[in-house]
Amino acid sequence: MTFHINYNRDFSGLDSFKRGWYSETGTVTGDQAMSVKVEKILYQGKSKYQDIIIFESAKWGRVLALDNAVQLTELDEFSWQEMATYLPLNSHPNPKKVLVIGGGDGGTVRDITKHPLVESVTMCEIDETVIEMSKKYLPFMAKGFDSPKLTLHIGDGVEFMKNHQNEFDVIITDSTDPKGPAVCLYEKPYYENLKRALKPDGLLLSQGTTFWYDRPLVKELIKMCRTLFPVVDYRTSSRPPSRQTYRIPLLLQEPGESVHSKRCSIDHLEPQRCAYTYNC
Repeated sequence: MTFHINYNRDFSGLDSFKRGWYSETGTVTGDQAMSVKVEKILYQGKSKYQDIIIFESAKWGRVLALDNAVQLTELDEFSWQEMATYLPLNSHPNPKKVLVIGGGDGGTVRDITKHPLVESVTMCEIDETVIEMSKKYLPFMAKGFDSPKLTLHIGDGVEFMKNHQNEFDVIITDSTDPKGPAVCLYEKPYYENLKRALKPDGLLLSQGTTFWYDRPLVKELIKMCRTLFPVVDYRTSSRPPSRQTYRIPLLLQEPGESVHSKRCSIDHLEPQRCAYTYNC
């Protein structure tokens, strides 16, 4: 299955900044825009794979945008990171070994390494520049890179998984939208590789795009996943500056009931950064 989506985004770099505002134009469907007031541009450049912008905003703190699409803000990034990590980790009885595909800002790894049952985290990110700039300008996210639990690989996640089968308890795909280098992360061969990389009782979580704008894609993605996995569940995370509501598929290797996240002790976590309100 291949998705053909025209995002019609403006990648003109400096044109995104006009009269002190950063504007994300042509969002997803090409019929709306979103603007954030800018205090200071911290970094603007182009890696081998994508345009990268990091700036200080007036209300949302620091903001990361890739290919003119906001990926996170300092104020609300926890709503994605916690959903992407604690939901699968607390749904697995013993998530010792975790793989992250993407996640170059470091936030997902930061929260995974807080979990007391996780012994090792392997991360495969294709764009080293995102990691470098996150370490420099987004230290509140990138501190996860300092964890002794982490093994970092720079490269293609699809190729990486071909050499790692029946190895991981949990796999998290923390990717951008289905365009550019991330397109292959929404196709059936990728999920087939995910399935082979999981242990028999493993589970995975992937970015599922936004249901409000990408309904046909979401329906096809779920339909495709159900041909590979006996259990496919869907969850929601609210992120206002990053195109409102995201849906996240949870996929299980073995048949069973729908996934129910379990509340675990949060004494080891930072209370001010952990909402822990996921009653899915």
